[in-house]
Amino acid sequence: MSSEVRTITDAEFHDWVRAVATGFLRPPDISREEVDVRRTTTDLARTLGAFDGGRCVATLRSFTQELTVPGGTAVTADAVSNVTVAPTHRRRGLLSRMMAADLAAAEERGDALATLTAAEYPIYGRFGFGPATWTTEWRVDVPRAGLDPRWSGPGDGGRIDLVDGAEVRKLGPELHDRMRAARHGVVSRDDHWWRVFTGDVRHPGGGTWIEPFYAVYRSPEGRVDGLLVYRADDKWEAKVPHNTATVSDLLADGPAAERALWHFLLSVDWVTTVDSGPRAPDDLLPLLLPDPRAARITTHADFLWVRLMDVPRALEARGYQGSGSLVLEVHDATGLSGGRFRLDADPTGSACAPTTESPDLALPLGALGSLYLGDESAVRLTALGRAEELRTGAAVRADQLLRTSRRPWCPDVF
Repeated sequence: MSSEVRTITDAEFHDWVRAVATGFLRPPDISREEVDVRRTTTDLARTLGAFDGGRCVATLRSFTQELTVPGGTAVTADAVSNVTVAPTHRRRGLLSRMMAADLAAAEERGDALATLTAAEYPIYGRFGFGPATWTTEWRVDVPRAGLDPRWSGPGDGGRIDLVDGAEVRKLGPELHDRMRAARHGVVSRDDHWWRVFTGDVRHPGGGTWIEPFYAVYRSPEGRVDGLLVYRADDKWEAKVPHNTATVSDLLADGPAAERALWHFLLSVDWVTTVDSGPRAPDDLLPLLLPDPRAARITTHADFLWVRLMDVPRALEARGYQGSGSLVLEVHDATGLSGGRFRLDADPTGSACAPTTESPDLALPLGALGSLYLGDESAVRLTALGRAEELRTGAAVRADQLLRTSRRPWCPDVF
């Protein structure tokens, strides 16, 4: 019997949450309390399930998200999450059917982009997604780093204060909005996100809540320009501390705040190791240290994946550091977003529209998604055979237009 793919009803939500847990290898004994908490932030009209004999065997949901693109514009995206297929129902096309339904709905809504964070790399390229940001984590050997042990605070007239979760809920959203307006790749956070992050709302079954330390950097003018959230363990050997501080979040509106918060954390007494948490690959951290070799990379991986739903609108929404024109032949296996488009880019504005002109560069939609936020190189994709240069010099010209001086960064999994 073939499985039915459709949006779920309120009565089916418990079974759907149980299927999500099963797919992610989490205990499937979901409490009513957990279901009720999850229900408050779930739009059933954008929640899909595959049902076999009345049992939910595959899941997908989406929600509205804003993604900052190069130039600082926040573009509305269809954020895809909670994608699972039960191990008993693999290789039956259920993911393809759910994804097709969600992307068709996103196109009808007029979303310019779709986004997701991929648990497994090989899955989403066939749906037109490409890895658009990467993440790096460092482990810092603090004694080796060579920082001044006498450091007692920022030397720029600013200050660092410890605060509590309630104050973070007041200060954090405004700081995050300022930061994401200046850093492409960052996605929006709603009020529920901040409440969960600070322990004001706790998901049953989420483990024991351990209150973190919250530190804010205030500029010389008194404005909160940085937030650091970290936890520390308590490990001693022979009366000598060997404690690790692990960063959960570090937001900074400007390099002064970022440098001050890293210096603060690396100077905390008894902390001998700092785990940075997910950062941009070009984060200030390693080169901030007198001895950058004290920071060892522990993780480097793809993170945010992007699919252009409306190619002209998406390319017009982002900014460009140079001027020029490029005709792209974009192949989309789903049939939703492909075509031939002429991009006329300029730092003061840009235009993109369908065209019948001869193309300069041909590439699949997923490759364009990798190029979109400025991280990937068209020259490299051409060398890999993932793009085809139809006019000499087109890949170099694409890089001159699309690449950015700083790498995009998405700090949030969803």
